[in-house]
Parts: sequence; structure tokens; C-alpha cells
Amino acid sequence: MTIYLPIAELSVNIFVILGMGAAVGFLSGMFGVGGGFLITPLLIFYNIPPAVAVATGANQVVASSVSGALAHFRRGTLDIKLGLVLLVGGLAGATVGIQIFSMLRRLGQLDLIISLLYVVFLGSVGGLMLWESVNSLRRAAQNKTVSLRKPGQHNWVHRLPFKMRFKRSKLYLSVIPVILLGFAIGILTSVMGVGGGFIMVPAMIYLLRIPTSVVIGTSLFQIIFVTAFTTVVQATTNFSVDIVLAWLLMIAGVIGAQYGVRVGQKMRGEQLRAGLALLVLGVGIRLGLGLVLPPDEIYSVVSGSFGF
Repeated sequence: MTIYLPIAELSVNIFVILGMGAAVGFLSGMFGVGGGFLITPLLIFYNIPPAVAVATGANQVVASSVSGALAHFRRGTLDIKLGLVLLVGGLAGATVGIQIFSMLRRLGQLDLIISLLYVVFLGSVGGLMLWESVNSLRRAAQNKTVSLRKPGQHNWVHRLPFKMRFKRSKLYLSVIPVILLGFAIGILTSVMGVGGGFIMVPAMIYLLRIPTSVVIGTSLFQIIFVTAFTTVVQATTNFSVDIVLAWLLMIAGVIGAQYGVRVGQKMRGEQLRAGLALLVLGVGIRLGLGLVLPPDEIYSVVSGSFGF
């Protein structure tokens, strides 16, 4: 069964799109990521124009994140105060990112830049996470204590000024690195069509020393508002949001996220981090191969309306 996408200007199999949305929603709820780093490459692999994939993928990220964040809120694993501070930086970063997106599109380099950013970020973040997670699992198997935050342990981040107390996360932390992290994620959301969870979750765990159980729900909370803002601006500025594709992805994503949260609650922190690392690395490798391997068709015809 096929359906026509008016902005992407092509027909797609409706069940393939629903399957993508449900699968990404499931992973979103399980790992606390918006899922944009998965849905955007999947849409591009399915021949959706990159500009449309980036802008429309953000819609699915919003839906999956709302569903997952609500589930974490009911379980008491969402730090709203920390999420609001992240949101301040995120909205500012998203505004800057939209301008960068528009500039790259005018220059005709958007497709290449998006792919390169994915390969660099996914490869580096996934590799570091996998290394740490494997070591944690090995220590746990040997009955050694596995702790990301030892009592009294502080890094340079905890010595910065303008500190604020986050009771749910049990932290007394400067707002400077939190706002900067949100700002960086906001730029990535606009340029790459991602929620930024694949970078925000590791940064919150390893840099800010926030407990893994709280990180997932808080990450989803921030992702909701930044991606929603990005979607509205993309639709009004670049006219690249396909509403038909967006609704299909959102419906499937909401359902998948609820099941993902249930599975994630049954897994230990080290297992969650290892699973996310493998997922991130897999997508990065696939995109990297797409950049270096010769395409099946040397020549292709694309619509000039997207600026490629």
C-alpha cells in the first residue's frame, strides 16, 4: 500500500514508514534518545530528500519524546528543573542552527555536511560509550563495584560558578555547562534533524555525573521542546516539513516509545549504555560506508526545489 508525500514529491510504502516510526519510538523510550539520529538516516536510505528527512524527522522525535517523557515522569525519573535549564540553551542553539541549515542549503552542501556530521559524531560517541560500558560490565561480572560517581568525586565542571541545586538528580552544579550542553544540542537538532540524545545522554552521565536513571527522562523532556521549536521554524523558514510523512511517523513513534520505556526499566545502567553504544556505532558505520562506497546508480535526477 503506497501513499504520496507532497513535499518529498514521491510515493512510499505506508507500512515501511510505520515500521520505521515504531522501531525508532521503541528505541527512543528504551535509551532516552529522541531517535532523530536513526530516523533521519533511515529516511535518507529510503530515498527521502535529506532536507525533508531532517525537518520531518524532528516531528517524530517530538512524538516519541513526549510519550517517553510522560512515562518517566510517572515513575519519578525526570528532573524538570534540570530539563528547564537545558531548554534555555537548547532554544538559543536551535535558533542559530536554523540559520546554519539555511546557509548550507543555499550553498548546495547540505547533503554532504549532514552525512559527515553523522559519521563523526556517531563514530566518536559510540566508540567511547562502548569502551566504557564493556569495562563496566566486565567489572560487574567480577563482582567489583561499578560506579560512575564516587562519593566526593568532582571534576572541573563542578568547580564552575553560578551553581544551582537539582534535588531530583541529587546534584549541586553550575548552570554554565548545562546551558552550553543544551546550546550545542540545539544546533545539532536544527542542522541534523536529531533530538541530540545520543550526545546529551553520555555528556550528562560522564561529564555532569548525573545518575543514569534520571538522565533518560530529563533528556527526553528537553528534546520535546527544542525539536518542536525546530520543526515550526523549519516549516516556516525552509518549507521542508512533509506533514503526511510526519503524521505517519508520529503515530507509530508514540506507540513504540511506550513499549521501549517498559523494556528499558528492566535493564541495568551498564546494559543500557552498551546497547545505545552499539546502536550509535552501527548507524555511524552504515553512513560512513555510504560515503566511500560507489553508488548503485552514478547519475540520478532530483527535484531542484530542495536546493541540491
